Amino acid sequence: MTAHDLDRTLAALADPHRRRVVELLREKPCRAGDLAQATRLPFPTMSRHLRTLRQSGLVEEDRDALDSRVRIYRLRSEALGELKAWLAETDAMWARQLASFKAHLQKSRK
Repeated sequence: MTAHDLDRTLAALADPHRRRVVELLREKPCRAGDLAQATRLPFPTMSRHLRTLRQSGLVEEDRDALDSRVRIYRLRSEALGELKAWLAETDAMWARQLASFKAHLQKSRK
């Protein structure tokens, strides 16, 4: 994941409404109108949030097979996997730093 991709992903997840959309989409793909209703947001506001999530790569959009006006949104597991990998790397780095600091403190006490 590039720094630019990570920045977009984290910026998209910074908003509580977009995090709620991600939570809803974890359960199943949803229509934009259903997401607006579930979050109690006006449709134009939901549309802007969905655009941000699409641009960040977290969400993808499909058209309904029966009605091309209806858009179905689903999570992109690849994007979440990349974020999880970055978080795991960051966690490992901090674990190493803290272990090193602990070892340094123990040495200095002796």
